[in-house]
Amino acid sequence: MTKIRPATDSDLSDITAIYAHHVLHGTGTFETTPPEQRDMAARRADVLSKGLPYLVLEDAGKVVGFAYCNWFKPRPAYRFSAEDSIYLAPAALGKGWGRLLLTELMAQAERCGVRQMLAVIGDSNNKGSIGVHAGCGFAHTGVLRSSGWKFNRWLDVVLMQCSLGLGDSAPAQSADEK
Repeated sequence: MTKIRPATDSDLSDITAIYAHHVLHGTGTFETTPPEQRDMAARRADVLSKGLPYLVLEDAGKVVGFAYCNWFKPRPAYRFSAEDSIYLAPAALGKGWGRLLLTELMAQAERCGVRQMLAVIGDSNNKGSIGVHAGCGFAHTGVLRSSGWKFNRWLDVVLMQCSLGLGDSAPAQSADEK
């Protein structure tokens, strides 16, 4: 049985291992050295300190994926736009779990006041991530050609975007502006 829940400190070993696999073998992230568990803990703490969701997907009691969002840029004008990140263990690919996890992340981000969810996808050949995002309602908004260098080749960045809730159809107000 699969279950999505907030990530806890006890999940950090699995989260770190899943991400390390993608750093070492994939082009979805442009990091080239896997972060240590303490680094992943600090990243998670940063997301949570902003009141944003950091989720894991469990299957049969084992963490097989994680997803979170963080503010797109630190400047105040971006305070309603968040960038998502989603990673699955290799054995979890192709089961529809990425879409399940991203759908829940989007719902929780909307409840946090996010109006625009942005995907900054490494590698224009990353058909899995592009497909998951498209399946969740993201529209293709652009490509940054040859903007990353990994595995001795140039890689594009694919930009996708999805409005959440009212999107840009109404003025935005954060809790402190009400």
